[in-house]
Amino acid sequence: MIKYLLMVGLILVLSGTMAQNGTIRGSVLDGKTGETLVGVTVLVKGTTIGASTDLDGKFSISVSVGSHELQITYISYQTVLLENVRVKLNEVTLIDDILLQESSFELAEVVISAEAIRTTEAVLMTMKKQSVVIMDGISSAKIKLIGDATAVEAAKRVTGVSIEDGKYVYVRGLGDRYSKTMLNHVDIPGLDPDRNSLQMDIFPTNLVDNMMVVKNFTADLPADFTGGIMNIETKDFPEDKIFSVSLSTTYNPDMHLNPDFLTYKGGKTDFLGFDDGTRAIPGQAKESKVPTPYSGHPQDEVINFINNFNPTLGAIREKSFADLSFSLSLGNQISLNSESPKDPKLGYIFALSYKNDYKFYDNVTFSEYQRFFDPDRYEMRYATIQNGQYGERSTLIGAIAGLAFKTKLSKIRFTFMHLQNGESLAGKFLLNNDGEAVGQSGYIAGSDNLEYNERALSNLFLNGNHLIGNSGWEIDWRISPTLSTSSDPDIRKTAFTYRPLDTLFLAGAGGNPSRIWRSLSEINGSGKVDVNKKYTLFDRDARLKFGVNYTYKEREYEILFFDMQFVGSQSWQTSDPTQILIPDHIYPNKPNSIYYQSGNNDPNPNAYESNIRNSAAYIQNEFSPLPRLRTILGVRIENYVQRHTGRDQTFANGDFANGKNLVNDKVLESLDFFPSVNFIFALTEEQNLRVSYTRTIARPSFKELSFAQIIDPLTNRIFNGSLFTYADWDGKLTETRIDNIDFRWEWFLERGQIFSVSAFFKNFDDPIEMVRIPEQQTSTEYQVRNVGDGELIGLEFELRKDLNFISESLANFNFSGNFTWVQSKIDMSDREFNSRTTYKKIGQVVESVRQMAGQAPYVINAGLTYGNFDLGVEAGIFYNIKGPTLAIVGAGLFPDIFDHPFHSLNFSLNKKFIDNHLVLDVKVSNILKSSIESFYHSYKAENEYFSSYNPGISFGLGMSYKF
Repeated sequence: MIKYLLMVGLILVLSGTMAQNGTIRGSVLDGKTGETLVGVTVLVKGTTIGASTDLDGKFSISVSVGSHELQITYISYQTVLLENVRVKLNEVTLIDDILLQESSFELAEVVISAEAIRTTEAVLMTMKKQSVVIMDGISSAKIKLIGDATAVEAAKRVTGVSIEDGKYVYVRGLGDRYSKTMLNHVDIPGLDPDRNSLQMDIFPTNLVDNMMVVKNFTADLPADFTGGIMNIETKDFPEDKIFSVSLSTTYNPDMHLNPDFLTYKGGKTDFLGFDDGTRAIPGQAKESKVPTPYSGHPQDEVINFINNFNPTLGAIREKSFADLSFSLSLGNQISLNSESPKDPKLGYIFALSYKNDYKFYDNVTFSEYQRFFDPDRYEMRYATIQNGQYGERSTLIGAIAGLAFKTKLSKIRFTFMHLQNGESLAGKFLLNNDGEAVGQSGYIAGSDNLEYNERALSNLFLNGNHLIGNSGWEIDWRISPTLSTSSDPDIRKTAFTYRPLDTLFLAGAGGNPSRIWRSLSEINGSGKVDVNKKYTLFDRDARLKFGVNYTYKEREYEILFFDMQFVGSQSWQTSDPTQILIPDHIYPNKPNSIYYQSGNNDPNPNAYESNIRNSAAYIQNEFSPLPRLRTILGVRIENYVQRHTGRDQTFANGDFANGKNLVNDKVLESLDFFPSVNFIFALTEEQNLRVSYTRTIARPSFKELSFAQIIDPLTNRIFNGSLFTYADWDGKLTETRIDNIDFRWEWFLERGQIFSVSAFFKNFDDPIEMVRIPEQQTSTEYQVRNVGDGELIGLEFELRKDLNFISESLANFNFSGNFTWVQSKIDMSDREFNSRTTYKKIGQVVESVRQMAGQAPYVINAGLTYGNFDLGVEAGIFYNIKGPTLAIVGAGLFPDIFDHPFHSLNFSLNKKFIDNHLVLDVKVSNILKSSIESFYHSYKAENEYFSSYNPGISFGLGMSYKF
């Protein structure tokens, strides 16, 4: 292999001057199963020039310029003669997938014109028809035809997929806990370390080979999903030389070129997605005793410590820019020695992307509401209403580089990915607190919020795939370590409390100015080996598959808190936050005499270390006991251990007898078997009936199984780790185990059309849901807990159909849509039922069951597309909506919180020019100007805001050029 790599440099230099031919590349697949065929002979008819397909079913032939005929032959398959294959000097002629059919005595040689091959959707439909799982997806050929620029845009076209926040994939309306995203069939964390979903807007589509969504479990898949898994497969050997650049911009009238945009002065490297040290924590801040007027430190040291804090505390207004995105991609494959029987090839890919986004929300609401205790008072009353504006600037840089080496029967690939993201936020809010509400003091305050979040992720991926001669054995191994970091340096909240006679900082009201530093680092390592064996059982094709998987994760997390204090009285001439930390106000100058005090105990209750070890093994067998019946039986075993080092507030305050302190203690341990039984009955050549039973699991995250208390400075809401105990919670959070039964009838029509009807049932043992903590009445605090057992039953209808049945003039129009209806229920625990009964209203019947949190009662995805290959035009309008979804479970005084439907209506149009080298892309997002809203729901009461903001309508224009 080293010899081949040394030859690459010379080949790259000489290839441009020596090449006198062109190249024909393509793939050969089994027309019945959609699987790649290895060893197919592809010859230029009338010559000895040719090649045989490798383990990916690929072939590459160097031929003279002109028109050629290819003869494709394979034992027991029908011979195909491909005419009119036109080759240009130094260019690659790419042939869409060639489907070979099993031979019969009645069939003669099949003659096809190269221009007539349009098998993109046919291959995908064949794969779906023959797949052992319920799946949907989009191939690279289809992506190329459509012209979508990023993976998230292409994912919108996959049935059953909805996109959250413009970058995360959810399947069947289930939230992040039950959906999962993988890269190259390996589980890696995303930029948000507490999500199962990987950020998808950083992948240029010309580096994506395919994107597939699996909707039911088989033993070879990780067991921690229920709704679906989206896998993104990146290219290793580009079919054609890639060298492309793209540039796009988005304009939102409410957000961009707006002189009222809120921001603050950050660091010089914010535009690169990381802080340059401007927000760094002061040098002595991590010491057990920080310099204060009462700490015994010299006065100069106290003053120096105060001055080491960044003096910027207020948001400023300046004009925002429009969003800007740029990407560069290149890749190719090189034949290292075409004379060798192994025909070794080297492939490389590289992509660099940069995105700079501005968001400005002009009318934002965050509210806290309570019920009245009186049974005849139905309306809710507010505890706090927070209205205001905030601006956010986000920078995302993504880099992907890959190298792959392949022979006829083996392939090794290496990919490196790095993501860097920085988000700066500045807001101004007016807080109105009702002193008549339970636990509230009553005040009016004006708050300035300044935040910055910096996240980075680096991932290595090493993969080998090997066919063992003609034995039918195949070995695939994958190793993928990831290092991710997330930090929130110097979160600043400054809230003046407005009183009739003065304005000041008041701890029992708006609070003293505070500063928070949060840091997280996580190591994630995953390795797996899969072994396949094709054999014969009952005189029919069968496949045995088994393998092992090991995952290790380790996280360190810390929160450091500091608040502003005053020596003596306060006196403020203005409520302008920019004037607070001027020298005249800093200790020892009076009035005000500002100094900073640490809010961190030693040991720190808001610091923890956790690790996870998950060892898995599986075996799966696919066989056909009857001619039309395929059976897939499998079982997966996972040994999962999660350990935690941390302590609660009581222990950190020195009460070692009553406090809790864990030192690498097991907080979760389980050995689970996950069976999967799948039956696929071919009713006809084009219709399948699928039935399956599977068992899966959902596990809590690191922060959920911790003592951490994480405040959102923007909303003052606090997340509590589940290890904290309360009167109605024992602090023992466990996994959710799910039994799944799926039925599906699917009818595959020509040209990629499909109609299917699915029914599914899921039983949840100890589901995990976000719950409002009823004891915490002064502050707004939430915690994840196991609630009562749950179940859901659902129906799903899917249709993808051309409109030529209406009129031949509509042949280029295609409708795709799916409707999912779900009835879910949770059997409440006695404590939850009694809590609801305590605040029961007159006429209200409190039932012992309720809707399941996180599950939408219905999901609608619909799209109408127009595609004209000859004109190079693809256009579509897409609509998505999820029904009202219980987001946070209320308790007693506090009502339930529901996410209300967001009517997402988007339009896209792309047009290709200059022989498909130039692509122009036009997008319109949120055409209906729908708002993103969550409400409190209570019996016979008007719904009241929990949160509300409107993203407005956006217009996008993009251009990409392939050289």
